[in-house]
Formats: sequence, C-alpha cells, structure tokens
Amino acid sequence: MLKYEYVYQSLLTQIQTGELKAGSKIPSIRNLAKHFSCSNSSILTALEKLENQHLIYARPKSGFYVVEHKMFKQPFKTSKIDFATSAPNWHSFPYQDFQHCLNKAADTFQADLFRYGTDKGLPSLINEVEKLLKSYQVFAQKKQIFITSGVQQALFLLSTMPFSNNKTKILVEQPSYHLYIDLVKLYKLPVIGIKRTIEGINLQELEQIFREGDIKFFYTMPRFQNPLGTSYNKKEKLEILKLAYKYNVYIVEDDYLADFEYMNKNDPMFANDLHGRVIYLKSFSKIMFPGLRIGIAVLPDSLIETFQQFKTVIDIDSSMISQAAIELYLKSGMFEHYQKQVRDKYLARAQILQTSLKTHLINFKYATELVMHSHIVLPKQVDMTALIKQLNEHNIQVKSIKQNYLDNFFQEKILKINVSNCEPTDIEKGIKQIARSLNNTNNYFV
Repeated sequence: MLKYEYVYQSLLTQIQTGELKAGSKIPSIRNLAKHFSCSNSSILTALEKLENQHLIYARPKSGFYVVEHKMFKQPFKTSKIDFATSAPNWHSFPYQDFQHCLNKAADTFQADLFRYGTDKGLPSLINEVEKLLKSYQVFAQKKQIFITSGVQQALFLLSTMPFSNNKTKILVEQPSYHLYIDLVKLYKLPVIGIKRTIEGINLQELEQIFREGDIKFFYTMPRFQNPLGTSYNKKEKLEILKLAYKYNVYIVEDDYLADFEYMNKNDPMFANDLHGRVIYLKSFSKIMFPGLRIGIAVLPDSLIETFQQFKTVIDIDSSMISQAAIELYLKSGMFEHYQKQVRDKYLARAQILQTSLKTHLINFKYATELVMHSHIVLPKQVDMTALIKQLNEHNIQVKSIKQNYLDNFFQEKILKINVSNCEPTDIEKGIKQIARSLNNTNNYFV
C-alpha cells in the first residue's frame, strides 16, 4: 500500500468511528508527517482525498477540520409486514453515488447556486431530460419541458391555472392518487369522478362527461394506476385520445412508473398525441427517492406561457442543487445503470406478489399486472374496519381505500396491497394471513 493510502485509511477510520469528531481539527501536516514517518506531500495527498470526499474541509491559515457526517445503517428487521407504505426502501438506493453527484454539483455549479434559477429549470438538466424522455417514447422539444418541485407542484399549477379551452372542471379516476384527491378537496376545486376498475373505465360514460361536463382536463394514470395497479391497453388509450380531440379536453397523463414497464412497445398516451392535448408528467420519486422533489412536466404549446407564469409566481425555480445533482446523475450513466437494478428488484417482488395472490386468493378478483402494488376486490359483505383491525393484530399493515376517493363518490370494497417497502420473504406470509382473515366470518357483516 502506498504511504498516502495508509494515511488516508487511518484518518478515514478515525472519522468513521468518531475518534475524530465532527468539527474537530485534524493534526497539522508536520505532526501527521512525524506520526506516520512520511513526507509532507504524502500527508497532503491523503488530506486532499478526504477533502474531495467532503469528509474534511480547510480553513485558511488554520488547518483541516472534520465535516459533520452520519454513517447510514441498515434498518432493523421488524415483525411488521408492511403492505401500506408506497415509498421505496431508502437503503436500496445507492446514496453514495448520488452523494458524489451532490458534492460534484456544488463544485461544478457554484455560480448557479448563488442566484435565482430559470423559469423552466436548469438548461443543462433539460438537455439531459430531453434525452431521457425519448427512452419513454416521449419526443418533446426543449421549450415544452419544465422542471417542477415534484409532480405534485405540476398538478397544483395545472389544477389552478386557466386552460386555453376555457373550461373549468377536472375529471379524476375513482379511486385515484390520494394526494391529488387531497389537493382538489383542500382547494375546493370543481371536480368530477369517473369509476375505474380492473376492467378499465366506461368509454360511453367518459364521452358523456366530456360532452356535457365542461371538462378542462382528465387526470389519469394509464400505466400502473395508483392505487389499483392496472393499465389501459393500446386501444383504450387511443379511444380516450379520440374523445379528447372531439370534445376539446386535455389529458394530464401521470406516468410516474414508466421506469418499471416490462412490456415492449407499451407507449404512453403522449406518444400518440397528434393534436397537442396530452400533458405528460414524470416523477423520480419511485425510481430514486421521494425527497429529491424533482418532477418533469411536458406541456403542449397552447399551455406553455400560462404554466410558466404560474410557476414563476409560485417558486421561480425548483431546487438548483437537486437539479444540478440529478443532471450529473443522468449524464454520468449512473441513472441508467441503477434504473435496471431497481426495476429488476421490484419486478421480482411483483412476481412473488402475483404468485401469492394466485395461490392463496383464487376465489377473489385482483389486479394481475407485474407491479409493486395491486388490489383485491372484496365481497360487499366484508367489514373493512374489522378486517384491517384484525390484520393489524397479526402485524399486517394495510391502509383504507377511503383517502383515494372523492367525497360522496361510491367506494368499492377494495384492499390495497403495496410491496414497495416489504421484505420479499414476507410477501407470501402476509397474503396467506389476508386469505385467513377473509375466511373469518367475524370480518363480515351479518
């Protein structure tokens, strides 16, 4: 081992074990050279390596000091089987790679970090996003692409801004994404629901609503819908587009799980939009982590100016450090490499889920697509409160479907299942317990 490597490893161990605490001063170069019996240049090389990893920093005419840091640990194994949490496992994410991108971003984009950003997002990130979108069959011009503070911000802006079709109401699938349901309730937005099931939606009903309902946009998740876990087929997507053109309705396509698609040529609705009626939204929250708060919105020309005005008033620009870091993550090829890793990992969980449902719940209807969340359609006589309570007593965590519905909309008897934060070895065990609970007459109304 080279001398500077030995010095580096020794100091690194002292920092990681806490022997050299955060904020403490590193011994002087002269003292370190004497202690390790080496030259000043070897010490400087070791210190520079630690500084490049942002473990220490230099104070002019004072020396080097240890940076505040935390060593992440794997979470403790619990007896709970978590079918309720939709966030991905944080410890599955290669945070050290992304930490490198954050640190590099702070160095590379120093000037940008100390001034307000742009109206649309970091231009160099938009260049990388344009390339990424092509892999999802979304061929957009740079002028159409906006970086938002998560997809939630894009949904808020779209829901509150006026549209060029001069219509006012929003159409939402029922059930749908619970945070969007919360948004329209909180702001008392004019909203209408349309039932979506394993079989899809009633296209005749959709046409009637488009024709008579003053609908400015239809919010939909064509791919792996949340919370149902179902997808529209190509024919259904084309029919919805045809109705949107006919009745001058926009489509807000939330494609948050595009990275988990396992079928070739299953293109988003945007790919077949010939008349500028689809607004495409993409999130990094599942493929990376929710705390990143970076989303992508692709707007048709008719809405760009208004969207830009509303976004500028809200926050000028999304987090510059996050934008810079994710640009480097995309540009370096790290994202593409990690994308395949995490997709394969969750597809394996989805396969276990489907096998377990097929084996233990053969008498029930359930969503059959390979995705990390699904649902079980329950008999009308099931007492959902009693069922959820009993499952909790058996250490099975599930959530009610209530939060996914608009007020006063008929709620199906559905049990949501999400394996994003569930250990693969626990999936079948949990489904077995659900089957036992559904065979317990105490969980049914008399």
